[in-house]
Amino acid sequence: MDRTRPLTLLLAGALAAGGLLALTPAAAVAADAEVARNGGFEAGLDGWTCTAGSGAVVSSPVHGGTKALQATPAGSDNAKCSQTVTVKPNSSYELSGWVRGSYVYLGASGTGTTDVSTWTASAPAWQRLSTRFATGASTTSVTIYTHGWYGTPAYQADDLSLFGPGGDPVQLPAAPTGLAAGSPTSTTVPLTWTAVSGATSYHVYRGTTKVQTVTGTSATVTGLTASTPYTFQVTAANSGGESPKSAAVTATTTSGGGGDNPGLPAHALVGYLHASFANGSGYTRMADVPDSWDVINLAFGEPTSVTSGDIRFSLCPATECPNVESVADFKAAIKAKQAAGKKVLISIGGQNGQVQLSTTAARDTFVSSVSKIIDEYGLDGLDIDFEGHSLSLQTGDTDFRNPTSPVIVNLIQAVKTLKAKYGAGFVLTMAPETFFVQLGYQYYGSGPWGGQDPRAGAYLPVIHALRDDLTLLHVQDYNSGSIMGLDNQYHSMGGADFHIAMTDMLLTGFPVAGNSERFFPALRPEQVAIGLPASTQAGNGHTSPAEVDKALDCLTKKTNCGSYQTHGTWPALRGLMTWSINWDRYNQWQFSQNFDAYNWS
Repeated sequence: MDRTRPLTLLLAGALAAGGLLALTPAAAVAADAEVARNGGFEAGLDGWTCTAGSGAVVSSPVHGGTKALQATPAGSDNAKCSQTVTVKPNSSYELSGWVRGSYVYLGASGTGTTDVSTWTASAPAWQRLSTRFATGASTTSVTIYTHGWYGTPAYQADDLSLFGPGGDPVQLPAAPTGLAAGSPTSTTVPLTWTAVSGATSYHVYRGTTKVQTVTGTSATVTGLTASTPYTFQVTAANSGGESPKSAAVTATTTSGGGGDNPGLPAHALVGYLHASFANGSGYTRMADVPDSWDVINLAFGEPTSVTSGDIRFSLCPATECPNVESVADFKAAIKAKQAAGKKVLISIGGQNGQVQLSTTAARDTFVSSVSKIIDEYGLDGLDIDFEGHSLSLQTGDTDFRNPTSPVIVNLIQAVKTLKAKYGAGFVLTMAPETFFVQLGYQYYGSGPWGGQDPRAGAYLPVIHALRDDLTLLHVQDYNSGSIMGLDNQYHSMGGADFHIAMTDMLLTGFPVAGNSERFFPALRPEQVAIGLPASTQAGNGHTSPAEVDKALDCLTKKTNCGSYQTHGTWPALRGLMTWSINWDRYNQWQFSQNFDAYNWS
């Protein structure tokens, strides 16, 4: 029978048949009401989830109120924004909304009967879409959604409505417990808490201000002031609303150490200069390095032996590099770069320069020998590029916050000594491989029972201990195996997805070896650059300029994100690092020219 047929027709049909119509009280039914939550997006994206971070709330254009949804599809993402709502079984619902854009869809899934959708191929002005569906005999929730189409421009949606019988009220989650603050930095405080049954998200409050919404049980609050106490609370939320606030926790930020280094531009390009050796890329004189490069890392200072700590640096010999400049010209070119606002550092290690500071004597020799190089060439600081077997964790060294392995402890102490000697203007950068950083999300050292590679995650205690002194971390997103991201999926190098996932880990933080009680706090975005090879010859995992731009778009603007959904948007991301300036020259400066042309706004 047609359920929409008017009652008058049913009455007429019954009378015309000569029957008697018994008017008995109808069974009680739930009154029709608005079931969707925040359909006008006046509360931001509260209640809505958008794939790949594609959705944002805008103040123009809007259909009603002061806000609307704008979602931007990408080549592999259709910018689907959805909400799961509670409904009644065996009931009828009308879904409607106003949309603008090309190929915009509105639909419902999980109905228990026939899922529905409607769409418009072109809506240059606001257009209303509507559809109806019935729920199944056991259906208690459905998902309503809107989406665009792959690779098309952004679309807008507003005043989305699901009208019908209200479902049974969703029980509010309890207030979170176990809220704790980790080790603060001068601008960040990491927080963790215990999961709450029935919660789909958590709101983090600094004082009375809501500063973050996350889906997990950890968050790092950023943008804080040094040497300042802050009070935090957390609430749990679901489609029914928000819980009471948790008990408060107070944390005081540290005094800081100048790690953000105001001498760098807002967005910087970092490159390694093969100054001490030659390879297929050819030798590049310091004076010939283009102005595109803001930080120039001299590759490499290397030890006299693996465990000596005695670091030496000299220019490439003329027999190997026929066009090498004189030492005097090299030093003069460094001064000229610095006068133009550039930073020149000595990079220690590299593929062949294994450095193990296993004794305090090696630590002290490291400090004195590195200081000698910095002083002789008038350099701005130090880049740590320890690779191979330079860093590893001894059995039983399982907490990155309190390392005990001598090669780790001595390196931290050595760098702190250098920072104290040269002061706030000392530039400190690091270029670890993914094996030593992001792999720590799964594995840390030899593990609680032994048997794992003791180098897994071994850079984490160094980064953490020096985070207030650290100017830039540029992990090498190349020469890497597949690494698990925070979405618990493996990501492979060579495309935007790898850089997005790896960088998101640094800017979000993560539990080390899956232990939520040992959470590696997020770095500040101005401390992070993405490391890439400048050409196909420079290393495995070369990324095309178009894919580099997509990664930057996603991380700084939340556009072109693809399938990976970031945990934030970081317009202050510092920039890019590449191996190397020499290989970029060999490749007709493609990498640096693409960086120069990128629009950060």
